[in-house]
Amino acid sequence: MTHQVIQNIPVVRGLEAPIASGSNAVELIASLHHETGCEALVLAKECLAEEFFKLSTGLAGEVLQKFVNYQMRLAIVGDFSRYTSKPLKDFIYESNQGSQVGFWPDQDSALAWLGK
Repeated sequence: MTHQVIQNIPVVRGLEAPIASGSNAVELIASLHHETGCEALVLAKECLAEEFFKLSTGLAGEVLQKFVNYQMRLAIVGDFSRYTSKPLKDFIYESNQGSQVGFWPDQDSALAWLGK
């Protein structure tokens, strides 16, 4: 895992393998919480399996539910413009209105949102 801590929030830019299951998410949450004691995390979009962005696979729901269950706020950072699915765009918009999970174009936006 490639990460650094900024403003007491781990920023994960790379993983050995993308998160492709709920158990992968739990492993990341446990590792970072043990190492840093954090309650929030910034995650590069590339750290998620591509299936995450196809809502019909159920992977997004499975993974994000783990973050909710373990009370770990999550900001996903990257360029989401190539995704044309209306349900995914709606999901991203709705997520950004809440406080648990957000999708942001850059690290600064993500950290600002997590800092609220």
